Amino acid sequence: MKKIANILILSILVSSCSTNKENTVEADFNAANKINLLPFVNPFIGTKNMGHTFPGATSPFGMVQLSPETNQQPMFIDGKYNPDTYKYCAGYQYDDSTIYGFSHTHFSGTGHSDLGDFLVMPTTGSLNLEPGDAAIPQSGYHSQYSHENEFAEPGYYKVDLDDYKIKAELTTSNRVGFHQYTFPKSKDSHIILDLISNIYNYDGKNVWTFIRVENDSLVTGYRQTKGWARTKKVFFAMEFSKPFKSYGHKKYDDVKYNGFYRRFNEEENFPEMAGKNIRAYFNFNTEENEQIKIKFALSNTSTAGALKNLEAEIPHWDFNKTKEETQQKWNNELNKIVVETETIAQKETFYTALYHTMLGPIIYEDVDGSYRGLDQNIHLSNEFTNYTVFSLWDTYRALHPLFNIIQPARNNDMVKSMLAHHDQSVHKMLPVWSHYANENWCMVGYHSVTVIADAIAKGTTDVDIDQALKASENTATLTYFDGIGEYMKLGYVPEDKSAASVSKTLEYAFDDWCIAQIAKKAGNEEVYDRYINRSKNYKNVYDEKIGYMRPKLANGEWRKEFDPIDTHGQGFIEGNALNYGLYVPQEIDNMIEMMGGKDKFSKHLDYIFNTEIEDKYIEKNEDITRDGIIGNYVQGNEPGHHMPYLYNWTNHPFKTQERVRMIMNTMYSNGEDGLCGNDDAGQMSAWYVFSALGFYPVTPASNEYAIGSPMINNAIINLENGKTISIKTVNQGKENVYVEKVDVNGNIIDGFSLKYDEIKNGGEITFHLTNQPRTN
Repeated sequence: MKKIANILILSILVSSCSTNKENTVEADFNAANKINLLPFVNPFIGTKNMGHTFPGATSPFGMVQLSPETNQQPMFIDGKYNPDTYKYCAGYQYDDSTIYGFSHTHFSGTGHSDLGDFLVMPTTGSLNLEPGDAAIPQSGYHSQYSHENEFAEPGYYKVDLDDYKIKAELTTSNRVGFHQYTFPKSKDSHIILDLISNIYNYDGKNVWTFIRVENDSLVTGYRQTKGWARTKKVFFAMEFSKPFKSYGHKKYDDVKYNGFYRRFNEEENFPEMAGKNIRAYFNFNTEENEQIKIKFALSNTSTAGALKNLEAEIPHWDFNKTKEETQQKWNNELNKIVVETETIAQKETFYTALYHTMLGPIIYEDVDGSYRGLDQNIHLSNEFTNYTVFSLWDTYRALHPLFNIIQPARNNDMVKSMLAHHDQSVHKMLPVWSHYANENWCMVGYHSVTVIADAIAKGTTDVDIDQALKASENTATLTYFDGIGEYMKLGYVPEDKSAASVSKTLEYAFDDWCIAQIAKKAGNEEVYDRYINRSKNYKNVYDEKIGYMRPKLANGEWRKEFDPIDTHGQGFIEGNALNYGLYVPQEIDNMIEMMGGKDKFSKHLDYIFNTEIEDKYIEKNEDITRDGIIGNYVQGNEPGHHMPYLYNWTNHPFKTQERVRMIMNTMYSNGEDGLCGNDDAGQMSAWYVFSALGFYPVTPASNEYAIGSPMINNAIINLENGKTISIKTVNQGKENVYVEKVDVNGNIIDGFSLKYDEIKNGGEITFHLTNQPRTN
């Protein structure tokens, strides 16, 4: 829980703003890089229910994401999927009362999972290497803890482990986790290194583990797993601030053959440990309040790389120095958008959302630029930083478009990382959902092309446009990937050949439009014409007789069994015909005309928002729960994130303003359950950041943003080119959700769209708000 001291800091900041709001706002904006925004970030937001975020320590986009695991749920029990494992996609659940240890790799807010590498747990008393049952205190090495003695902020986490009277503190650099444990007086103090523990764990996930005890304070090794990432290797170097007095390990393998290693007692004080499933331990004597520190460096190339990272990033033992450096990085990043809001709750919600957008993708290379590629060979990044964890079905919608405003240099590196992935792919395929030198093929579409096209459209990338176009074409013509062959032949994905066929057709059609935009920039008319024609394939899955997108068979007939409200087995993935069937961002006007015109379409949107969905239609979907649903609209999942803004294309744009403001007020908060669904690697939070500022990228790779209803009073976006975008609101208030007019650089805009060209070099946007809808 946040301590009273930070609450007091918040109160002081609030009172100073409320005393003379306008003057304070201007002073804050003029000193943007000096504002302490860390108190407005609550890393516990999204750690309850389905948010699937983690509260631990990391640097912005850092490789090490050091955070507590509060339970160890197996992925399967008696050969059947264990639904309780889903709660632990990020390792931490706020409602738990146990901590099993602190591992170094995590996903933030994903709906499936992996990672959880290298769990470290300090203990005292008799050595116990079994994790134990969370429901039975002291049944294993786990410990009870209380939120009253837990604290988190960007770059720092601490908690008291009640069973051992140990205070645990964590911070990180980009590639090194820094632990600081304050022990009681004991002759039986231990540091356990659990190399069996995984997130989404199952028997056989570990392929191999290898550890070397280099000396009495340095340990190196690696682990290879096969999970969501089929071939994942992570190397480490673990250095203690104090020599251990003894060490050992327990191997949980059925060893068929051990060669002449049978000569040794490998379990105690033997400097090599190898096997599939190992738990190691290191023993110490400790005095009262003695601190043992651990620096734990990661590498995806080698233990030599891990040692290099350790020496380069944290060559000292000053925990507070590293904490302060990392928190300064966070403050610099958060200051890219400086906002003033009506309430502290809104400000904390905004900055935590902004924080969540910078937890990934993550840096994936050593300090010398070496990284493991998709081909499992070691490559050297050439004039770019290599990144991984691309949850693209989610993040192409708002996260990467947000990066093109506040993180263009990083996004450029991410685009280059995607192109490197393509070059290393035996399929010559851009990433679909990739992490840790692996493609896991999750979800539908080939949305790297959208990220690349958006960066090209915004002028924020310097990649070779012909290379980008070729990579995009290769991806869009891989006939054996997920129905693309049939899509190319028939103009749609047939449901009897490939499930979720309507979702695939709609996503492929938009991706094809994005490829056309790249081709247009490249001056390649032939490729442009081909893909602009493909981008119209959405029409082939629209049944005008019933007014819905629906699955079609390979013979050209509609599949007879169809329920537009059902979210299972109806041609859609994680959605239905109501909320996924309106996904044609490339031709919204044409879609609306196809569906009966503006007024009919507006009524259809009303029907979606106002018609309650029955439990039977969502019970088979882990990703869709009541927390994120309004009628049939699902804010808790990505396919509908553009839908509240579609009223802008009808005769009722004021309904966009109502819906967007209502969603921000009811689906986001500054509480632990403040996310209404999986954050999905930052997409859910990016939606909030954009919407709170007053606009949203309904069509990535275009020049336009749709106008909404800003939540902030005022904002300054500090651009990398040194210029600023100033956003001001007139008459902001709880009831004043409607936009009377919008000034951009002193000119009243016509309609409800904001052009990127109008703001890319800075400028001023003023929203004039009122409590009366503008109906003309």
